[in-house]
Amino acid sequence: MEKTEDQARPRPRAGIMDIEAYVPGKSAAPAGLKLHKLSSNENPLGASPKAIEAAREVAAKLELYPDGAAMRLRQSIADVHGLNIANIVCFNGSDEALGLLSRIYLEPGDEAIYTEHGFLAYPIYVKAAGATPVVAAESGERVDVDAILAAVTPRTRMVFVANPNNPTGTYVPFEEVRRLHAGLPKNVLLVLDAAYAEFVRRNDYEAGVELVAGSENVVMTRTFSKVHGLGGARIGWCYAPAHIVEAIERVRDPFNVTATAIAAGTAAMRDRGHVERSVAHNETWLPWLTEQLTGLGLRVTPSVCNFILIHFPDDGRHSAAAADDYLTARGYILRRVAGYGFPNALRMTVGTEDANRGVVAALTEFLKS
Repeated sequence: MEKTEDQARPRPRAGIMDIEAYVPGKSAAPAGLKLHKLSSNENPLGASPKAIEAAREVAAKLELYPDGAAMRLRQSIADVHGLNIANIVCFNGSDEALGLLSRIYLEPGDEAIYTEHGFLAYPIYVKAAGATPVVAAESGERVDVDAILAAVTPRTRMVFVANPNNPTGTYVPFEEVRRLHAGLPKNVLLVLDAAYAEFVRRNDYEAGVELVAGSENVVMTRTFSKVHGLGGARIGWCYAPAHIVEAIERVRDPFNVTATAIAAGTAAMRDRGHVERSVAHNETWLPWLTEQLTGLGLRVTPSVCNFILIHFPDDGRHSAAAADDYLTARGYILRRVAGYGFPNALRMTVGTEDANRGVVAALTEFLKS
């Protein structure tokens, strides 16, 4: 009997091949040039020396499975942030948390809302769960609570809010987040993605701990990839109500956080001096870069994170694409963000002093060309 096309080989379920794969930032410079990677918002100071040493110690015992409950890591998070350890779950990066929550709480026919310039992984996770992503407009490159609430329908089951947001670097005052939560139906899960929370120095900002503690439908996700400098270790965590923790524990991989990650993450969380130095470095160079680039006539979206969004003239010669090529040829790797709705902008991580000064000098020459 002749096989049909559907019988000839395994085929993904409907909708999977319609998903656009996530494309990370570039990570290589032309041969012979010193690489200044400013495309992934990594910590220019690197990881804590204590975290590196802890990882080295574990490397001698890699034949052993890690603690599936990641107790040491969770306890360090609970101690530093003053949280109940029972409400903390650790993951292979905060991306895993976002993906698992989507798989647990979404199904075909459901909708999940994210904002216009939000993390491109959100719609990927929503579609992978068979649900429909819905985009809420932003206002002035900031999350618009009224636009999110207007997008809610009887099919809405999740809302993703990155606060602060990537790639804009802007944030929502926490009273606005509370207003959003108050306006959502109680069966809608609000996911607060606070990957850059440690960098924010604003009196009206909160990462979401108090809202989680007093609610049944809020989860806060965090990462070790940014301020802790452990992007390569892939460590994330969430703080969630008990019933959500119970659901996550039923479906997460048994050993989803490696022994190396547990050791490095525990040491990094407890090394508050390294965190303070990292934040201080950012507090020095974020305003300096903003001032210097604005002085060149470029628009910079005001940022509270460890990166800035740089907007280029739409004159052809000095476009973001041309600037990207010019910088790459000199070893400075920034992030194209056309997929985020900014075809004529580049996102730049706050780097080392050498990298920061080098980019400003290169763009000064580029804009004169």
